[in-house]
Amino acid sequence: MKFMKLGTRPDTFFTTEAIRSVSSEVSTDLKIQVQNSFYQLHKFPLLSKCLRLQILCSELRNTSEDAIIQLPDLPGGAEAFETCAKFCYGITITLSALNIVPVRCAAEYLRMSDDIDRGNLIGKLEVFFRSCILRRWKDTLVTLQNTKQYAPLCEELGMTGRCIDAIATMIVAHPSKVNLSHSSQKLMSRDWWAQDISELGIDHYWRIMVAVKSAGIVRNKLIGEALQVYARRWLPNMERDGHQSSQLTENSCSESLREINLKHRLLLEKLVSLLPIDKGSVSCSFLLRLLKAANMLNASASSKMDLARRVGIQLEEATVSDLLIPSLSYANELLYDVDIVMTILEEFMLQGQSPPTSPPREKLNCERRRSRSAENVEFEGQENGRRSSSASHSSKLRVAKLIDGYLQEIARDPNLPLEKVIAFAEAVPDFARPDHDDLYRVIDIYLRTHPGLDKNARKQLCRILDCKKLSVEACMHAAQNELLPLRVVVQVLFFEQARAAMSGGQVNELPRNIKALLARTAAGDGEREESKLQQLGSATPMDDNWSISRLKCPTTKLATLRMKLAEVDTDMDDGIVMPRDGLMRSSSSRFKALCSIPTKPKRILSKLLSMNRSTSERH
Repeated sequence: MKFMKLGTRPDTFFTTEAIRSVSSEVSTDLKIQVQNSFYQLHKFPLLSKCLRLQILCSELRNTSEDAIIQLPDLPGGAEAFETCAKFCYGITITLSALNIVPVRCAAEYLRMSDDIDRGNLIGKLEVFFRSCILRRWKDTLVTLQNTKQYAPLCEELGMTGRCIDAIATMIVAHPSKVNLSHSSQKLMSRDWWAQDISELGIDHYWRIMVAVKSAGIVRNKLIGEALQVYARRWLPNMERDGHQSSQLTENSCSESLREINLKHRLLLEKLVSLLPIDKGSVSCSFLLRLLKAANMLNASASSKMDLARRVGIQLEEATVSDLLIPSLSYANELLYDVDIVMTILEEFMLQGQSPPTSPPREKLNCERRRSRSAENVEFEGQENGRRSSSASHSSKLRVAKLIDGYLQEIARDPNLPLEKVIAFAEAVPDFARPDHDDLYRVIDIYLRTHPGLDKNARKQLCRILDCKKLSVEACMHAAQNELLPLRVVVQVLFFEQARAAMSGGQVNELPRNIKALLARTAAGDGEREESKLQQLGSATPMDDNWSISRLKCPTTKLATLRMKLAEVDTDMDDGIVMPRDGLMRSSSSRFKALCSIPTKPKRILSKLLSMNRSTSERH
């Protein structure tokens, strides 16, 4: 740190009975009070350099000799005044970035300019400030920090503005190479300046970053990293572990909670205004943490929307935990703010154009039963010629997976409306879901969390599910899921049997209890069968972690259709939509009859039983 010495005489100030004076053969003739400190000094050296003291003494000329000059509002207090007084006496003083601000403000208050005396203190301070302080990174930062105590006067004197300009200029000149805190010019990390300026208050920091961005030289990626450093330093709940920053705890003792929240809210809004516009300049995770903080601090709607739009542009980078934004609104009792996530999803869907349909699969007569992972590998390996839209397509695949995972989390909220689940599921294009296993898990979780859901609501929810896209594991689970509507269970059973047969393999033999139940249902004996269902054995409770290993050899009764038989009569008028085009391509004679799939549940049951029976006889 640079310093400057002025004066040559030794320090002769001393204290007697709480009064500061100076050793001299000449008796003192000037009494001054600075706040709670008293001084007995001499008129000659002080009045020759301080215009304000000249004016005040002239006003006290006709008063008693014991009159005291009051300086209650002198910047820097007694310490700064004494430094100025020692300069008047020619006593050696040391100036540096640590004390130049209060001394400069005190000299301005006392009017110690060159107009009063050549070579006065203000002129010397200005030379030192320009030639030394503003040319050194650390000195400039320390000086800028000290201007906070005397903000209005420092702004008027130009000290604050010049410090900000100097810091911005040094950042622009060396954005990622040199740490100017060390005179050795040692190479440091590229964010050396971000760590240093993160100690500044938001007002000074904002002005520096505006100047840096305006220069257009520092890359937006570096600016984004600097903003993350500052946010972690000052904003609560910005760390990945979710703990509040120590700053909030330390300030809680001296400031009310409302003042703290207001300060943090203004800080966050200023940071949002500094975010670079380029995609990827800041991480999606950081943007979502800002959005969570904005919700907590009740930030302005414009700041929230700005963040939501930015997140939407790079939503494929997010994780499920990132999207779990707590809801602090008193208007509803939801655990998470699902509306802002829907806004993010809608913004993402507006980016670019996507293929209208999923890439074509191999012909159905060549398909073989396979797991979800195998289907995904094939899916990603197809359509090599469509490179121009592959990035947009693959990002939508990732977002679809992300949204389904998000739905699995929020579906556990007992207050989540059915309409919001459906809206999220339908917002993702169909081609982006190669399989519907995750979507089925969402339905299963939601039905278990909302046991009071009526029949129509359950049907409405299950309409988002495409049974053709369920894996073997999901089909086995759905076939025994007593919460699903009858029509969904029938579709699952039908497509599972049809898929096995069309792949050239043997149709799986249905369990005896399923065949019996389907036969009774198809014959219209559902009511009589209900009492028999209760004697088919106890059901094994299902949980969220279903797998084929548990369900390959089911030992439970088929509770699938239990409690659903009462729906048969009402479902007689409901059509079950099943695709015909894929089945029409099959040349197998045993499936020509399937080309005309019945649209009534009982007819489907009969068709399924007859198909299974005939195939079993052949084998």
